[in-house]
Amino acid sequence: MSIYAELHCLSCYSFLRGASHPHELVARAAQLGYAAIAITDECSLAGIVKAHVAAKEAGIQLIVGSEFRLEEGFRVVALAPSRAAYAELSGLISTARRRSPKGEYQASLRDVIFHLKRCLLIWLPEGNTTENQAWGKQLARLCRDRVWLGVSHLLGNNEAVRQHALLDLALALKIPPVACGDVRMHEAARKPLHDVFTALHHNTSIAQLGMRRLGNSQQHLRSANKIAPSTTPNYYWKHWRSPVAVSSAWKSCATSIPKRWCRKVTAPTAICARSWLRAASSAGPAAYPQP
Repeated sequence: MSIYAELHCLSCYSFLRGASHPHELVARAAQLGYAAIAITDECSLAGIVKAHVAAKEAGIQLIVGSEFRLEEGFRVVALAPSRAAYAELSGLISTARRRSPKGEYQASLRDVIFHLKRCLLIWLPEGNTTENQAWGKQLARLCRDRVWLGVSHLLGNNEAVRQHALLDLALALKIPPVACGDVRMHEAARKPLHDVFTALHHNTSIAQLGMRRLGNSQQHLRSANKIAPSTTPNYYWKHWRSPVAVSSAWKSCATSIPKRWCRKVTAPTAICARSWLRAASSAGPAAYPQP
């Protein structure tokens, strides 16, 4: 088994962004010998249950997480290492969704810092800009010892330049870099389907997508040796905390939704479960067991 864990993975529950079901991603990760896989759909935990069932069958560790595109213009992935962190993550998702019309959400860096006190964070900046340096300083200062800078290896035309810029940013801010695949599909053969989803998202044809489509099919689950940034010079390599193995990040996460995270509620036998659930929902938070 590899000691690599994929920490950034979107399923089809990230509407028109992911092209594979959660169980397909989990099964593929187990086939590749991954130690763990995180399902991190955009502002959603909708795929976690199916991923959990598949993870138990495949014998692989599942990490619960979610991706957010913040108002500041960059993405952050939040991973839940405990039930308390899971509750924080669920609360932020609900808050961000309730601020916006259906199908949208609104979240800021302030929300992440003040709502996610226990989650592990992977910061995904686009480059080493002055603005990103300012945001990174806030994350490094306020989320000390639980924030990483995610770097992917997607074989783009400017791959070396992009990686060097991100690693320079990580070194300057003293934020450890971590390997992420930015996964959108479980295998490369789903790339045509992903192109269709992207065209639907932009309300255009595939032929007219241009640079809006993925540049290649590398954003699928790959073997660990293909994810490592082989073009990275030794100067950066020695500072790369996880070129293939993600050390402390995934190991801090609890195993696949432990039973202690859940609270079993039994509906009275006198009424049907649907009627009881409707009444309990109407009663509000007081109807639910407390942690």
